[in-house]
Amino acid sequence: MEFDHILIRYGEMFIKGKNRRKFESKLQSNLIKKLKEFPSVRVSKKRERMYVLLNGTDPHPVMKKCQQVFGIHTLSFAIKVNKSEEEIKQAALYAINDAPEARTFKVSSKRADKDFPIGSQDLNHIIGGYVLSNTEGITVDVHNPDVELKVELRNGAAYITAKDYPGAGGLPVGTSGKSLLLLSGGIDSPVAGFLTMKRGVELEAIHFHSPPYTSERAKQKVLDLAGELSKYGTKVKVHIIPFTNIQQKIHREMPEGYSMTIMRRMMMRISEQLADREGILSLNTGESLGQVASQTMESMNTINEVTNLPILRPLAAMDKLEIIEVSRKIGTYNISVLPYEDCCTIFVPKAPKTKPTREKANFYESKVDFSQDIAEAINQSVVVEMDRNQTEKDEFDELL
Repeated sequence: MEFDHILIRYGEMFIKGKNRRKFESKLQSNLIKKLKEFPSVRVSKKRERMYVLLNGTDPHPVMKKCQQVFGIHTLSFAIKVNKSEEEIKQAALYAINDAPEARTFKVSSKRADKDFPIGSQDLNHIIGGYVLSNTEGITVDVHNPDVELKVELRNGAAYITAKDYPGAGGLPVGTSGKSLLLLSGGIDSPVAGFLTMKRGVELEAIHFHSPPYTSERAKQKVLDLAGELSKYGTKVKVHIIPFTNIQQKIHREMPEGYSMTIMRRMMMRISEQLADREGILSLNTGESLGQVASQTMESMNTINEVTNLPILRPLAAMDKLEIIEVSRKIGTYNISVLPYEDCCTIFVPKAPKTKPTREKANFYESKVDFSQDIAEAINQSVVVEMDRNQTEKDEFDELL
């Protein structure tokens, strides 16, 4: 006897009412793509549950992959048996023996199949007594057990589990539209992308590259970050925008104190045009309120003026230590701290305005025509698609 399934439980998807089938179908599709490297594995959906059929595949690497898929609340290794008392007892004993941390346990039975002749409470006592008789050093604790043996009696079969593993939570990627992530090489923007995907959003990314001030290694660093993000959803298409001419023009023509603000406004203009072309309905940034001069309330207000698209800022209320903690968990931190600078670190003014106004930004921009530069930057952009789902087996512990 061995674990032959992974049982998947939903969380927030339960409240979607009549739309739940759409969310379930997307979750199933995302799981199938995620598990493509395991040719024998199958994903099936039945009523309120989804099951990964292992078909002899080692369950542990499959579990790690499943934990990276948004839309899952908890998962468990499961044994599927016939609905006979003897087979259920044998499976429960195997499951408890596979949990070395178990010093105490309880049994929780759920009879979705009301035709099963033994009631839930009676079945709990039967299984609990069998486990106690066939193990040593394990006792029952119905209030705070180390392991909760769960028995789900469904039409056609019984499923026995002994431990719940955390899922990634959130909603399946692809159920909440698409957003364009302004992806730099820093710590913040990949975390913003991750948290946005957790809400079911599919990502494309835009990166502003300024050679020779920024190197090819800096560009590769951004592509590697996009690759890490792709592990939690689908492939990430990265639009690389040549930004050197615009940055040089800003440096030459704009007042130093406003150069950072105007640079960000140019990025938003380009991002909006690219999003419109790609059918994307929002922009997404790693801004955290008050963290730097361009992220004050006044700066955000002035920068926002140039786009009508909603700008998602999932990090707005997080401090730097919280952001770093998430980046470590999702595997982007060690890439983000590599010493290859992005365009935001060049031509940095000594005293950037922390309270820029729309009126002054518009006045300074009215003196110089950037329209041709913006059009050329978009026309000369290069697209790279990053997808790590099928190329790497990832170590994974626990998501938020």
